[in-house]
Formats: sequence, C-alpha cells, structure tokens
Amino acid sequence: MTQVPWQAKELTVGELSERSGVPASALRFYERQDLINSRRTSGNQRRYTRDTLRRVAFIRVSQRLGIPLATIRGALAMLPENRTPTREDWARVSECWRQDLTERIEQMTKLRDHLTDCIGCGCLTIDRCVLTNPWDRLQEEGPGPRKLIG
Repeated sequence: MTQVPWQAKELTVGELSERSGVPASALRFYERQDLINSRRTSGNQRRYTRDTLRRVAFIRVSQRLGIPLATIRGALAMLPENRTPTREDWARVSECWRQDLTERIEQMTKLRDHLTDCIGCGCLTIDRCVLTNPWDRLQEEGPGPRKLIG
C-alpha cells in the first residue's frame, strides 16, 4: 500500500486508484465522461486534486443506486472546480436530487411489494396476472410496465 502524504495536493492515477478502490481504467473512463478531471504534467502524466477522492466516492455510490452517468455529471457540474466542495455545495446537489430520489424509492417500493403478483406488464403469462389485470386491459395503454409508471 502506497502512503500518500496528507499534505500532498495532487495524486497520481495509481494513488487515486489505490485510495478510492476504483481501478485506474475506470478513473480514465470517468475522465473521458467529464465526471472528473486532471491536469497533465510535462511528461503527460495525470495529476488529480485531492478532492477528486470525494467526487469518485460520490460517483460510485450514485452508480450503485442506479443513477445514470449523465445525471451524475450534471450534479458534479454544480460543484466548484477551483476549490474543494463545502458542505453547502454538497447540500445544494442533494437538494436537486431529492425529488428524483423520492420518486425512485416509491417506484422501487411498488416493485418490491408487487413483484410476486404482477409487475403490471399486461402479458398475462403469470397466473396471478388475471387478478391484477383482468382481460389484459393494460395492453391498450401500450407495451411495458404500466402500473409502476407514475
């Protein structure tokens, strides 16, 4: 394990990888996707500011929750580039996501509670579907899960 001095202002891709637990290939991908950024040394090596560790942690947690990279990118764009984000900066990002996260939680709760019966797809392939979608009425509204939308 490489010990990065606490006063080091920048991390190499290897140090960032080791500290974050994220493979260097994923860090380079995040950079190509404009989720994080680095500066290049005269030898063309990447150098990341220390606050990139927080951004990478935020990306990983968000991905685990199923949040698309485009949404993550939008949130990170709200953070300052020239300084380490403060609690207030992160609170602003959090507030922007509050409604979306609430909706996701509600949809996942519906999915969890109704998955054993029927997900509302209108397919009539599950024997219990007849009870939640008699005569396949939902098919008139189009394909896909109808009862979990909205």
